[in-house]
Amino acid sequence: MTRISRDFGDTMHKDAVLSFAADVTFPSNRFPNYKIGANNRILEPKERQEVPSMKEVVARETAQLIEQQKRLSVRDLASKFEKGLAAAAKLSDEARRREAASLEKHVLLKKLRDALESLRGRVAGRNKDDVEEAISMVEALAVQLTQREGELIQEKSEVKKLAIFLKQASEDAKKLVDEERAFALAEIEKARAAVQRVEEAFQEQERISQTSGKQETEELMKEVQEARRIKMLHQPSKVMDMEHELQALRIQLAEKSLYSLQLRKELEMSKRIEAGRSNLYEFDGSETLGSCLRIIPYTDKAPDLSKCFIQWYRVSTDGSKKELISGATKSVYAPEPFDVGRILQADIVADDQRVTMRTIGVIDPAPGLGSYVEALVRKSETEFNVVMTQMNGKDHPPHCVHIFHVGRMRIKLCKGRITKAKENYSSSMQLCGVRGGGNAAAQALFWHAKKGLSFVLAFESERERNAAIMLARRFAFDCNIMLAGPDDRASLGT
Repeated sequence: MTRISRDFGDTMHKDAVLSFAADVTFPSNRFPNYKIGANNRILEPKERQEVPSMKEVVARETAQLIEQQKRLSVRDLASKFEKGLAAAAKLSDEARRREAASLEKHVLLKKLRDALESLRGRVAGRNKDDVEEAISMVEALAVQLTQREGELIQEKSEVKKLAIFLKQASEDAKKLVDEERAFALAEIEKARAAVQRVEEAFQEQERISQTSGKQETEELMKEVQEARRIKMLHQPSKVMDMEHELQALRIQLAEKSLYSLQLRKELEMSKRIEAGRSNLYEFDGSETLGSCLRIIPYTDKAPDLSKCFIQWYRVSTDGSKKELISGATKSVYAPEPFDVGRILQADIVADDQRVTMRTIGVIDPAPGLGSYVEALVRKSETEFNVVMTQMNGKDHPPHCVHIFHVGRMRIKLCKGRITKAKENYSSSMQLCGVRGGGNAAAQALFWHAKKGLSFVLAFESERERNAAIMLARRFAFDCNIMLAGPDDRASLGT
């Protein structure tokens, strides 16, 4: 009988291990710690830190790129695609290294299995069972390694697809960047051309303004020289002759206007007589701004005007709109600037008889008044000499001359250094011609400065009075204020 010693298994194991080929390399100095589960399946021990697989990393990066693609700029998108392409190349290199390591593992497992097969033929008993168990573990490792290789091949194909996609996206992004850069350069060139055109236009305008300014200066110098020449020649008679001629022309124009008005009145009277209507009253005065209209009896049968009720109205040219003139209840009425271009109507009521009178035509503007007011508008403030006839409805002795200041923001009334009233333009202020009659109605105006303070002021001429009213209303309108007389705002608003 053969006696088997206790150290036989260890000796054989040591001899078997020492008989391995010299070119076999092990990754570690100990055998892997594997566990065999059901159906001889090898289970790997769980590691404490789970490292995500290459597939998960690629999927996560792709999802992040797709999510950020919409909110990244073109330049940032191109940078991201380039980084993704570099990451894909890195993953491809890593997959290639894993493939090489897998091939090395296959060679190692094949040599290990061959060594175990040679060892199984040399051992018996319990050691033989251990060797067979080791052979089954090596075969299971080979199967698992084959599965890993399949997954690695699939991941490699996905990485290649992703690399191709990222490369194409990077090229598209570069093209888009180039297109945007070209578009931006074109826009910049257009902007530069527009700026250059504007600069040229400004330079041309400045040159034209300088040229025109020089021409105006030269013309003004010529006029000054001409005036100096006339003064040096001591010939003021020419200017005086022109003024006299102009005054004579104005007088002739006024006479012609009165004659024309008289003819129109006679024509209107004849038309009314032919129509079977007889007039009890008629208007006396010129139908122009700056004059006074008086109601006088036309026949002896006309009732006494002092016993009649009189009311004046403004009527539109087509007769469709009639506005009551508040306070105009006398037989004398002086037209004011609001009446220009309208027809004036007077209703006379005596007992049970009612008479309506209208002007033949519209109220004409005063000659030269518009240009005079336009010249005053250029000044910040204009002063007028006035006499106060009434204050707060009570007569005031007209002894002292006051100064009526019409400015862009306010109206002021002064007597020497004493300020009687100074008020800014407001909705409560009222300014209009005097409507209470009187011989100087055409030269007087009514000014309601504020609550409890009003004046009636007489000017030096009808021209000054109408110019002051028009100038104050012009400045008030610039302040978004409609300056009018009592109860005139409602009619103006409509």
